[in-house]
Amino acid sequence: MLAFPHPLLCVTLPVNSQLPPVVIATRESRLALWQAEHVQARLRARGHAVSLLGMTTLGDQILDRSLSKVGGKGLFVKELETALEDGRAHIAVHSLKDVPMELPPGFALACVMEREDPRDAFVSPRYAALAELPEGAVVGTSSLRRQVLLQALRPDLKIAPLRGNLDTRLRKLDEGQYDAIVLAAAGLKRLGLHERIRAVFEPAEMLPAAGQGALGIEVRSDRHDLVEALAPLAHLPTWITVTAERAVSRCMGGSCSMPLAAHARLEGTTLHLDAAWGDPDGRRPLVRAHARGTAIALEQANTLGEAVAAQLRAGGAG
Repeated sequence: MLAFPHPLLCVTLPVNSQLPPVVIATRESRLALWQAEHVQARLRARGHAVSLLGMTTLGDQILDRSLSKVGGKGLFVKELETALEDGRAHIAVHSLKDVPMELPPGFALACVMEREDPRDAFVSPRYAALAELPEGAVVGTSSLRRQVLLQALRPDLKIAPLRGNLDTRLRKLDEGQYDAIVLAAAGLKRLGLHERIRAVFEPAEMLPAAGQGALGIEVRSDRHDLVEALAPLAHLPTWITVTAERAVSRCMGGSCSMPLAAHARLEGTTLHLDAAWGDPDGRRPLVRAHARGTAIALEQANTLGEAVAAQLRAGGAG
């Protein structure tokens, strides 16, 4: 997996006045700032003048309800897109799993960077793995995907809502509100919190969310100069895999009210794509789908994702 250096350790070239200056719109959580600073360091290393515009999104403000009940993933990106639209910022850095499957008119996903660990992490101060939790233990997550997959693995557990940024979630765990919580491994690793990970869930037991672990950079679609400037930061293998995953989600409705998982891996030119859909009420078993095919371009990955979504629907998903 990719290990990122701290942004301050990156070598920075003198600013090239012929390159476009870049203002990055970012949420102000510690993880979001790390991600923005990582992109800032990469662009500065190429001679760009780069600054950050920190913002608080509606998704950061509403913490007493699940995202599926208050507007979905778009709550984390709307204010950033407004800053791009009115010119206060030029690019926005997102955790790709938080980006809606369809961007508003006038915006484009200009770059997908190399992926960190896409898996989910089991975090607990007392228990080393999910199997060690006693019957009736409380596990925190507000992800419907994680809820249905945890229920499939351990139907005896109590799944409780958990909102807030990464530090807030860890604090609630340490206060004893939960026996364990499930988080994205990528965020913990990026912030140097490897020691909080007691175990990771392999995709075979808990499929990740579409785009989990990847960073996407959004721009106004008319900023061709920025698209060109961001091209060296893109990682095509990651872009291919997340395109397939996001195609599944888009075809299935593309919202966080959908208990859907999708994970792809690229072996040479062969793309393997797995997906799962679950019933939040637990009345129906998980529906799973798998396909593989040659993918050396985003269009082929998108087609494979559409085929897997069709398999899920044929199996009763959605």
